[in-house]
Amino acid sequence: MTHQVHIIGGGLAGSEAAFQLAQRGVKVRLSEMRGGGGKTAAHETEGLAELVCSNSFRSDDDTKNAVGLLHHEMRRLDSLVMRAGEKARVPAGSAMAVDRDVFSAAVERVLSEHPNIEIVREKVEALPESGLTIVATGPLTAAELASSIVQATGEDRLAFFDAIAPIVHRDSIDMSKCWIQSRWNKRTEASNEDGDYINCPMTKEQYLAFHQGLLDAEKGEFKEWEADTPYFDGCMPIEVMAERGVETLRYGPMKGVGLDNPYDTNEEHPQGRWPYAVVQLRQDNKLGTLWNMVGFQTKMKYGAQVELFRTIPGLENAEFARLGGMHRNTFINSPELLDRQLRLKSAPHIRFAGQVTGCEGYVESSAVGLVAGMMAAAELAGTNWTPPPPTSALGALLSHITGDAEASSYQPMNINFGLFPPLHEVHKKRRKEAYTDRAKADFGEWLADLERVPA
Repeated sequence: MTHQVHIIGGGLAGSEAAFQLAQRGVKVRLSEMRGGGGKTAAHETEGLAELVCSNSFRSDDDTKNAVGLLHHEMRRLDSLVMRAGEKARVPAGSAMAVDRDVFSAAVERVLSEHPNIEIVREKVEALPESGLTIVATGPLTAAELASSIVQATGEDRLAFFDAIAPIVHRDSIDMSKCWIQSRWNKRTEASNEDGDYINCPMTKEQYLAFHQGLLDAEKGEFKEWEADTPYFDGCMPIEVMAERGVETLRYGPMKGVGLDNPYDTNEEHPQGRWPYAVVQLRQDNKLGTLWNMVGFQTKMKYGAQVELFRTIPGLENAEFARLGGMHRNTFINSPELLDRQLRLKSAPHIRFAGQVTGCEGYVESSAVGLVAGMMAAAELAGTNWTPPPPTSALGALLSHITGDAEASSYQPMNINFGLFPPLHEVHKKRRKEAYTDRAKADFGEWLADLERVPA
């Protein structure tokens, strides 16, 4: 079959992109290396859309949950992943969990029977030089293809080890205990008016207790296929730094020098008002709704992170958009490399989709594959494709990937309300419902406009 779009990778994103294209009459070649001379250390089968970790697509509540809202929007776009998920669904309360074997088989059956899709078991080792292509190879991209991506994007724009610091919702930080300032009051043209960091000060007693908490916290283990992936001094886990000595953090990410603590009224302090130690948070998105904990990448288990990080002054009631982690990953610096249509700026015949773009999670990967397929179909049809509104879950996720996140500190992200344009005027108790109400209304209008455009 002569194809019009080549999709590399038969995981969730690639499978969803293939389905969306095929449903629009586009001929697709779907290349999957498993079964064609390639393999990964994480996959156990050759099935398309194999779920390699959890079997959960997380919350299915579309009234006050961001991922549930994403489910809702994907269903409205006739998502294959959502279709197969319903067929494979198992009891999980308000969450959507699936029998992973039934799910993979359902996806593969639909794609293999579709007249517009050719599934080819082959290992693609280089980015194609021409022809519309969607790269959806996920976090375990084969070394040869990863090398080709490096050549196309630059050595410093592809990560192989993901060191993630926790990200906090700005409106959950108690600013009566923190202040905004840049160290030594240094500013750049991009600086905020008062400074670039939220500073959470610690006394000596608080710091020593926190340091001990890092040593005592329950840690996660690297998976077998991650164990030989080194981390570097620039992304050392916070607990490993703590193990190097009680003062190490105070001369590293928790140093208080150059910061004037407005809450310290002790005029005899030997260093002026510099705090004994400080936890700094840096703005993570252009909306200013998300702030990351600088230098706090960690292998602590999630429960231990929440418990310990909420002992930090100002973060007692912190709500986390994501918690810290370190794991093997392959993702590109999408805000710098991709245009708003997910095309590689230096080679616009190539789109990226799924986790390799820096989204995190099964549903998010599938969603980005879905819109990548829609974009490619519109390009072939010669129609202008308008992205979903940023107030929707799909639109917010795309905005994060293609421009709203800070390229210099870009990290993979699950969908969360911190990516949406804020609704500060709505009371906090009602805000999640307000986000979903607004999203459904705006998404509905966008979808109605989309359906009026000739295919």
